[in-house]
Amino acid sequence: MTADRNVPERYSVVAVASSAGGIQGLSALLGALGAGFPVPVLVVQHLDPRHRTVLAEVLARRTELRVKLAEAEEHVRPGTVYVAPPDRHLLIDTDGVLSLSHAEMVHFVRPSADLLFESVAAAYGPGVLACVLTGSGKDGAMGVEAVKTRGGTVISQDPATAEFSGMPRSAVDTGAVDFVLPLEEIAAVVRGLVEPERQ
Repeated sequence: MTADRNVPERYSVVAVASSAGGIQGLSALLGALGAGFPVPVLVVQHLDPRHRTVLAEVLARRTELRVKLAEAEEHVRPGTVYVAPPDRHLLIDTDGVLSLSHAEMVHFVRPSADLLFESVAAAYGPGVLACVLTGSGKDGAMGVEAVKTRGGTVISQDPATAEFSGMPRSAVDTGAVDFVLPLEEIAAVVRGLVEPERQ
């Protein structure tokens, strides 16, 4: 049986990046995915490294999915959201095992969306669905190109509707984005791609 190599039979992971305005954006996206989502979700949200974060607890109140701070050497599970801790890059290997890195900042940020996206692209190739939400700066733009080069799919929040347009605009400007959508439409497209049999 031959299949279009650009259309994976099944996605393996969803990776999401956001910065300024991201808590609202993540809440809207994750809250609309619903229980039983069949793949893990990895999240980079730029956070103040000087403070303990309560982002996982905040998001857990707004979604049926399990939400936790990512831990090193943790094996990802379907239906769980893994949030990069402050001041650590979040990476994953081909076995679905997470690692946290204190390597130098990328575009002045750590965690870096670029490094997360490059990591999932290397590990899962066409099985990656990457989403860029609201945020200032250009983190994620290099990463979405890596995802697209490896055959993955990229969604960006429409910069015109984003609270902060820098990150989604930089992603769209690469030409590597497959879907440019208002925030409230992203979850339905993610579900449609990841769970086509449930649509």
